Amino acid sequence: MIPSRAQAMALLKEYTQEDFLLRHAQTVESVMRWWARDLGEDEALWAVVGLLHDLDFERFPDEHCVRTQAILREHGVDELIVRACASHGYGLFVDIRPESVMEKVLYAVDELTGLIGAAALMRPSRSVCDMELASLRKKYKNLSFAAGCSRSVIQAGADMLGIELDTLLERTLKAMQSALEESER
Repeated sequence: MIPSRAQAMALLKEYTQEDFLLRHAQTVESVMRWWARDLGEDEALWAVVGLLHDLDFERFPDEHCVRTQAILREHGVDELIVRACASHGYGLFVDIRPESVMEKVLYAVDELTGLIGAAALMRPSRSVCDMELASLRKKYKNLSFAAGCSRSVIQAGADMLGIELDTLLERTLKAMQSALEESER
């Protein structure tokens, strides 16, 4: 089964109560939807993967990406989604290497959305709307800034996708800006 957004959100809220994690899930959902639209892929599928990717993180941080697989299977969720959600933890929590474009995008943007969000909070506007690539690139290069956001994972994601780091940064920033603009309408 491929859950609807409402079903995915209900499942996410069953396992996640922390506001920061819920916002992160929704940010990744929006970014995945943007990338799917841009690449001509299934927006609803990619968005559900973005929403559910950290399903187990709050309750089971020591089993991250492992418990998600079990939970999703218990709920009859399609293996395509199970695998995609698990693969974003490649090299850190699981040995499931991202293979599909959807998996590679999720792997690349998960950490990057956190870095962009942190950079936005440092701006006078506290928003991504007026952020430019040069500003983001500067924050990315400052390894002490948002140190919890793994630059090696972000770079590996760009490499997996076969794109330059700047392209990944620019497109993900654009995705976050687009999502914010849509939510303000």
